[in-house]
Amino acid sequence: MSLIISLVLNALAVYASSWIIPGVHLNDLYTALIVAVVLGLINTFIKPVLVLLTLPITLLTLGLFSLVINALMILLVDRLVLGFAVDGFLAALIFSLVLSIISTILNNLFN
Repeated sequence: MSLIISLVLNALAVYASSWIIPGVHLNDLYTALIVAVVLGLINTFIKPVLVLLTLPITLLTLGLFSLVINALMILLVDRLVLGFAVDGFLAALIFSLVLSIISTILNNLFN
């Protein structure tokens, strides 16, 4: 049950973040739910491999390269989900920051 609540909260965070960031376009709340699912799967399976492969760069930049990895994951979701569009790398970077802030707030309020 907590997985479903977390998924719904993340979908709401995606929807709110797309509403705030002008370079991110989302069709509806159902698309936000699909984006949350796909983003969760990518963060579970693909992101750890990328983090491991880019560990030297991440250490040299004192962890700031992880922001680039997050933006790349958002751009990958943009390619995979119809109805979700990100205008560019900067929009993906800002979206990932806003999404993580909103998601953290929502998860702290409801969990």
